[in-house]
Amino acid sequence: MENNVKKTKIEIVMQSVREKVANRHLVSGARLPSVRAMAQEFNFSVSTVVEAYERLVTEELIEARAGAGYFVCSSVRAYPLNTVEPCLTREIDPLWISRQSLEAKPDSLKPGCGWMPANWMPEAALRKALRKTSRTEPDGLVSYSTPAGYAPLRHLIARRMEMTGVYSLPEQIILSDSGTQSIDLICRLFLNPGDVVLIDDPCYFNFHALLKVHKVETIAVPFTAQGPDIAAFQAALAKRPRLYITNAGIHNPTGASLSISTAYQILKLAEAAQLIIIEDDIFADLELIPAPRYAALNGFHQVIQIGSFSKTLSASIRCGYIAAKPEWVERLIDLKIATCFNSNHLNTEIIYHALTDSAYRKHLDWLRLHLAEAMSKTAGNLKKLDIHPWLLPKAGMFLWCQLPAGYQADKISKDSLKHGVILAPGGAFSSSPTANQFLRFNVAQSNHKKIYQILEKVLNKQSRAGSTDI
Repeated sequence: MENNVKKTKIEIVMQSVREKVANRHLVSGARLPSVRAMAQEFNFSVSTVVEAYERLVTEELIEARAGAGYFVCSSVRAYPLNTVEPCLTREIDPLWISRQSLEAKPDSLKPGCGWMPANWMPEAALRKALRKTSRTEPDGLVSYSTPAGYAPLRHLIARRMEMTGVYSLPEQIILSDSGTQSIDLICRLFLNPGDVVLIDDPCYFNFHALLKVHKVETIAVPFTAQGPDIAAFQAALAKRPRLYITNAGIHNPTGASLSISTAYQILKLAEAAQLIIIEDDIFADLELIPAPRYAALNGFHQVIQIGSFSKTLSASIRCGYIAAKPEWVERLIDLKIATCFNSNHLNTEIIYHALTDSAYRKHLDWLRLHLAEAMSKTAGNLKKLDIHPWLLPKAGMFLWCQLPAGYQADKISKDSLKHGVILAPGGAFSSSPTANQFLRFNVAQSNHKKIYQILEKVLNKQSRAGSTDI
């Protein structure tokens, strides 16, 4: 879906002035062209230029002097218009992929990032939802929302959870500003420095980063094609962990799905150890057939489920949720008020309108179909380079792929970054000695032939360098 948003006449005038200041064609203290002269230059009305100048005054870029006109503020500093260059020398860590992807140049290719391309998202439905939200009652525009968050969205989430066999009352759901904030609130509630937390190996890299902030000890449990390794999970319980954080449905980064047998065994062990399971259900709408959910089997006795809508709706309009038993919800609401006071009411209302639009169901059908096609095509392109998936997922957006023998993902990622291709090396997802043999590919972002040309070039370069350099 192409971006057809055009600048208004006012924005065109403002942009022209900003560029002249940034390029020092207009220096501090310089007088701007009169509103009439600027109007004639652009063939716009005088009122348009006046409004543009007034907005620039509010930005403190220019100032109005009675009877003299408009001048560049004497304190203004000229900032370069170019974007921040990615840090090519940064060592691989859990935040490496996010930093490189978020700070990338517009023409960079990002098969390692964790989101859909902009033209795969339901732009028309979002704009329609924005228009509906703009007509909300005045309180919705200027006031705080209720502590638990926008009630219609909480009711909708409760109904949507039933599709995966999870039954929750709206009162058991609170809204947050993102899935990441949801996990942070839960960690704040249950963890103290030095506590032990179980994670999957490999797992979503931000779990590593967030748990490090909370100064806890993590134990990584190997993740198999059916879920966590039962024997390793049981052995880890000897360290008396407080939480186990995992993905529900589609696992990130492997794309594996939890089996019902593994789910029952893990729950039995968790219940005996009084371990709380946090399942991140962010990929629920990408599933073709829902996998088992711990929350469905346990009924929220020892399970907390979180989710958000950044993968299928918008990563810009931030909104997440937490579903848990009532006593935990009450404590989480207090913690939410103490740390961020409230969730973004406008965002939650926009999300609600977008989710309830009939176009969203059609968008999901389109998305699942195109992801399946991209999955097959990406696997085929990688096979030509002797890069093979650990497994072929039933659905979703990720392929967890093993490199040819002797190659290292961190070096391949750094070399590819020099050519504008951002990859996701296994070391960001795991500290296992074998992690550096893997790359995660986002199939929705892997359809450009340059990705495979650069990969082939980098692989050949490392092969020529010899095994001692690889």
